[in-house]
Amino acid sequence: MKYFPTRRILLGTAAASAVLAMTACGGNVGGASGSADAYPSKPINVTVGAAPGGSTDLIARAVAEGASEDLGVAMPVVNKPGANGALALKEVQGKAADGYELATLNASLITITPLAVSEAEAVSLDDVEVIVGLSQDDYVLVANPEAGVKTVKDLTAAKDLTFGTTGVGTGSQLAQALLLKQAGIKGTEVPFDSGAPAVTAVLGNQVQLATVQLGEAKAQIDAGKLVPVVVFSTERNKFLPDVPTATEEGYDIPVSQYRAMVAPKGTPEDVQARLKTAFENTFKTEAYQQFNEQNLLTPREVSGEEVVSEWTELAAKYKQLTEKYDISLQEN
Repeated sequence: MKYFPTRRILLGTAAASAVLAMTACGGNVGGASGSADAYPSKPINVTVGAAPGGSTDLIARAVAEGASEDLGVAMPVVNKPGANGALALKEVQGKAADGYELATLNASLITITPLAVSEAEAVSLDDVEVIVGLSQDDYVLVANPEAGVKTVKDLTAAKDLTFGTTGVGTGSQLAQALLLKQAGIKGTEVPFDSGAPAVTAVLGNQVQLATVQLGEAKAQIDAGKLVPVVVFSTERNKFLPDVPTATEEGYDIPVSQYRAMVAPKGTPEDVQARLKTAFENTFKTEAYQQFNEQNLLTPREVSGEEVVSEWTELAAKYKQLTEKYDISLQEN
């Protein structure tokens, strides 16, 4: 009597192992009933298209730490910087669609970078499964105190200013270029590889101003070493409540950095659902909420469907603005 139940258990285990073996070899079992029953059974890699220590990296590690506890497996973070995150995303796209390879994705790679690279180099949301939205990181234009610039009005009266950006095809470049065009400001734009060197250049007065993400400049703003001029979010940033938005100043520049967690195309729907639950449970924890506060991040914890809709609209909006103001983001 005891033999047959044991045999059924063994057969069920063998079947589950076969499904896992298929997905590990790249077999697509998308939507198969029960494919998440044994998921996860091994570590889940999270690839980040940025160097350690930056906002994207810190977000990935905080989310992975919380989700790891919920899922019961390790979630190591792997850094692969380059091309505004395109290198990391393309590497993950080539992995098996089994839920064991994820990546954090910056909206700028989808909404802005295509305006600065060839069609062949551009990345599309059609190439991935978007699991969940993560956060919003706002851009702020900061000035060296010696520049004598405290408001956008000061900018329009100044001459021969130099403006740093965090790189070609980034929200920093787009927001700043739109401001210069719409306000009729004359100046020279200087691209850097990321926010940290741009901030350092402003502190050293190598460039007089730069547009960077708030988290990269807040400590220097609080210390009085940088002057915040304007933020580019649609609403005032709660961490800089006294600094006006570009919209308030009369300019159409709705540019922020958004992030999401994605998986290779074809990842089973029930596996996606399990991951989504783990991330949503992480968002509710006090530890993760404190992380957002400490790193000046605004939660944007929306569904994958909402991410696709919002980012698609932003891409169209940015394309329309660059065409309207005859702005080219391509590197000369």
